[in-house]
Amino acid sequence: MLPDVRLRPHFGLVIDLSDAWRRALVTLAIAWTGLIAAFSSDWTNIFGQWWNSSTYNHMLLVPIIVAWLVSQRTGEVLRLDPRPWWPGLAGVGGVLLVWVLGALSGFDLLRQTATVALLPATVLTLLGPKVFYALLFPMAYMAVMVPFGDEIIPPLQMITAALTIALVKLSGIPASIDGVFIDTPAGLFEVAEACSGVKFLIAMVALGVLVSHIGFKSWKRRAAFMLLCVVAPILANGVRAFGTVYAAQIVGAQRAGGIDHVVYGWFFFALVIAGVLALSWRFFDRGIDEPMIDATAIATSPWLTRAENVSRAFAPVALGLLAFTVSALFWARAADGLSARLPAAISLSEVPGWHRIDYAPAAPWEPRATGADHRLLGRYADGSGHKVDVFYALYDAQREGKEAGGYGEGALRPGSGWAWQGDGPAVTNARTDRLRFSNGVERVAVTYYRTGSLLSGSNSALKLATIRDRVLLRPRTTMLLILSAEERAEHPANDNILAFRNAIAPVGSWMDRTGSGR
Repeated sequence: MLPDVRLRPHFGLVIDLSDAWRRALVTLAIAWTGLIAAFSSDWTNIFGQWWNSSTYNHMLLVPIIVAWLVSQRTGEVLRLDPRPWWPGLAGVGGVLLVWVLGALSGFDLLRQTATVALLPATVLTLLGPKVFYALLFPMAYMAVMVPFGDEIIPPLQMITAALTIALVKLSGIPASIDGVFIDTPAGLFEVAEACSGVKFLIAMVALGVLVSHIGFKSWKRRAAFMLLCVVAPILANGVRAFGTVYAAQIVGAQRAGGIDHVVYGWFFFALVIAGVLALSWRFFDRGIDEPMIDATAIATSPWLTRAENVSRAFAPVALGLLAFTVSALFWARAADGLSARLPAAISLSEVPGWHRIDYAPAAPWEPRATGADHRLLGRYADGSGHKVDVFYALYDAQREGKEAGGYGEGALRPGSGWAWQGDGPAVTNARTDRLRFSNGVERVAVTYYRTGSLLSGSNSALKLATIRDRVLLRPRTTMLLILSAEERAEHPANDNILAFRNAIAPVGSWMDRTGSGR
């Protein structure tokens, strides 16, 4: 029979805790404090994104929401018996491995996901499967603390652009679209990153997960509500973008843009949330006073009881947690110290049939390669009038602050006046992008990554190769090559780049020669 827990009236604070709960909570507090201190740089980066990026401002509330969710279960949870569970160390080890892989590859999303996941993994290890199961949703909701979403901005831009042009044409306004640019009588409109609706979508998903758990018991209703929380902000963002374009035809593009920011920032988001909740309210099937968990059912669960039978004392489990954490930190530090040897100087290699000319772009363009040890930028021309701009960067390692494929790195430097227009034509082992400058100049950029035998335009492939090398403590250089050409009527950018690629083929060998300094 489960023990009763006496609560202080009005405040819900426990007066009497059993010795087991006192020991468990003290141990958990020490463990969480130690983990937050050990991974303080990651927590600092996470909080910095919450505070400084409007996309993630809502995440400042998530720790408070998690605490509130735990408080809703406190009375029932304290009727369970906390027991340290040594198999939980496997989960801790798995999470630490993910952190190590993120640290070795410079993949912040992996690092930050693992940093957050260590906290619930520690709850499972120190308090046992029954207590963890009782706190499963609050622990899972901590995933919302991880800043994510930059990766989905380009597809959201394209979706918003497609919705906008469809509505614009439906309204009778003559318009044409090129990638994320929409040309209308009132001017040229760009569906920029800020207009992709990513911040609205992320916040709506976070709210949807919370509401679907609190308001629904049926999994079908939860799934339907979550689908609505994904579809509604995407469609609403398309309507908002259309409204801006439509208003611009009447009041001008500049005034329409100012109205858009005020309306969308202060009213539109709130109205969509209110509409989604109003539409779903009558389908809620969880009683307002219905408990979130059933401690009796959890305590008598056969499978949880079988799992709990392998419990151990706090000391060896806590020591195992400490050993795993220290090992992960030392492994990452050892790999972080690896650096490949580089030549003192490098220069762009000769290309048969091509010669170097002055770099004089119609619009200033210089890719970003933060942390690169060598950077080269030059222009080549051949006898047929083809011109290609070549950017090359060489890194002695990939780590935080030296990420060839990091966000904002490469052909599209943030704040440079260039905007992403869409994907370019497919190129083997490369990524292609079409870019447009604020004065209308367009160019195509073809990006290659090279490390060891890898030649790819995939940032994910580069990170996997980097992880493999650093796990094996094998130092290797990383190269970034961007071939780009401006669009000219007499020589389309794609033709220029194709001619240059054929001249330097194989591309990987040309990159290796350039990086060797020979």
